Amino acid sequence: MNKRTEYPRPQFQREQWTNLNGEWEFAFDDLDQGMDEKWHEGKVSFSQKIQVPFVYQSELSQINQREVHDRVWYRKEFSYTGEKQVLLHFGAVDYQADVYLNGVYIGGHIGGHTSFSFNVTNYLEKEGQQVLVVKVYDPHADETIPRGKQFWEKESRGIWYTNSTGIWQTVWLEEVAVSHIKQVIFQPDVDEGKVGIRLIFPAEAVGKQVGYQISFQGEAIASDLVMVTSTEMNRSVELYQNKIFRSNFHDNGWTWSPEKPNLFDVSLKLIDSEDAVLDKVVSYFGFRKIHTEKGMTFLNNYPYYQRLVLDQGYWPTGLLTAPTDEDFKRDIELAKEMGFNGCRKHQKVEDPRFLYWADQLGFIVWGECASAPVYTEKAVERLTNEWFEIIERDRNHPSIVTWVPLNESWGVPDIHHNQQQQHFSEGIYHLIHSLDDSRLVISNDGWEMTVTDICAIHNYSHGGVEEGKKYDHFIETLSTVENLINQAPGKWGIYAEGYRHRGEPIMLTEFGGIGYQVGEQDGWGYTSVSDATEFVSEYGRIMSALYSSKALFGYCYTQLTDVEQEINGLLAYDRTPKCDLAKIKEINRQYFPERLYSEAKK
Repeated sequence: MNKRTEYPRPQFQREQWTNLNGEWEFAFDDLDQGMDEKWHEGKVSFSQKIQVPFVYQSELSQINQREVHDRVWYRKEFSYTGEKQVLLHFGAVDYQADVYLNGVYIGGHIGGHTSFSFNVTNYLEKEGQQVLVVKVYDPHADETIPRGKQFWEKESRGIWYTNSTGIWQTVWLEEVAVSHIKQVIFQPDVDEGKVGIRLIFPAEAVGKQVGYQISFQGEAIASDLVMVTSTEMNRSVELYQNKIFRSNFHDNGWTWSPEKPNLFDVSLKLIDSEDAVLDKVVSYFGFRKIHTEKGMTFLNNYPYYQRLVLDQGYWPTGLLTAPTDEDFKRDIELAKEMGFNGCRKHQKVEDPRFLYWADQLGFIVWGECASAPVYTEKAVERLTNEWFEIIERDRNHPSIVTWVPLNESWGVPDIHHNQQQQHFSEGIYHLIHSLDDSRLVISNDGWEMTVTDICAIHNYSHGGVEEGKKYDHFIETLSTVENLINQAPGKWGIYAEGYRHRGEPIMLTEFGGIGYQVGEQDGWGYTSVSDATEFVSEYGRIMSALYSSKALFGYCYTQLTDVEQEINGLLAYDRTPKCDLAKIKEINRQYFPERLYSEAKK
């Protein structure tokens, strides 16, 4: 049985850690009999076994039930002895988690997509078995929860998929000294040829020394050893060092891109006055810049045409959880094999292991959060809180170039004319920029945008082969900037009332969705075909309409894989290719926007 044994946080890695995945005791608690203070008195009967980190709705959990249960409990006994501080980490638990260790409540977390941890040193038994208990509350009927594509009813349908309740990413222990490195934040500056390093420590580290070494492809570039004088310190490191070929003035140099995913290796250590190493962390960063100018997106100061594919991040046997780490890697490899240079992770905050492989293999990622279905003050609070944690966890990944906080007015259904909802859209756009100035932000992907860095349009109205007039109209709507921004694919229009296009790049960020059934599963797509030859032809027909546009600067095709009842993937749900992938690549690569590139130089 796969336990997802790989290190769960590859951008901040220590040697001493213990994986707690695998078999746990499990219980449903529909009557809420396991009150917080009574669980250890036997009020909850742990009558089942579950394989963590797979939710009970998935096949790999070995429970594989689709019934709705709002409250579930986990219990794990494990042996642990150690002399250092111990941190207990949860990759993600959907939705609200309360954690107990050896009969004592140690803390909780609200939010189904981000990581959290506790210092459990004082709660561990000195000898014998440790007992870890987790209560999860996932109120399915509460539509103020950011759940994205997870459906709140028993059976999935339409664009909604099977719900996930409980632990769905790795649970693990980590040993650290009292004086340790809490966090490192890298701030690349391609224009200046420097990287900023922000280090965060507990108070106990003040007075110690912190050392870092940066290397590139095995060559040491910079190192230093400095006194820790406060709980937060900043360093600036020169990387170009007056060597022109390290910059991308003549070629890629040392910058990160999908074509050249260059990464710098970083070793950090904290030492005491006797030169004893108290903490050692291994990390990495990529040197890249993303910005917009003249209606185009620029990567490392050169126009860059994004060929993205929509990726829901679901698997047949694991749902939100990839069965193996290799599955993350394979999805990226298959997308690149088809000529895509990135993906939009749709309505899901993906596992850091996926982002690690995107960094390593060279794959652009648009990071997106699950939306709540409705607009309330509680929904605003919940979504906003998750964005603080998303950025804190994932900001060092060079592959992420864009944040997408809202999609198709989900959670802001009256945004076209409702100023309160417009304020939220614009507010979260500015909030994300205030926390992270190294990426683009889209205020409402699809339509009814407010202030945005990319005009991101959804349009599935290409019609079938026999619908010539519909196809011609599709071409016309894509042809010019004016036609693109004046169409109305959603309820109202591309921009919310009072907002307008201000010259930002225009991308078609959802389109296509050709339905092609290759297995026994019936399903739907936006148009349909019956064989692989027709599938490739239809894909080429849609892309020809896109390439005829003189205003679009990039796209995101729907979608990478089938998911449950949706059969509109380029790959089947089990990742079986639906056609010769080389033919998809040939179509994807037949257009190079030379005209647009030349205009950038004017």
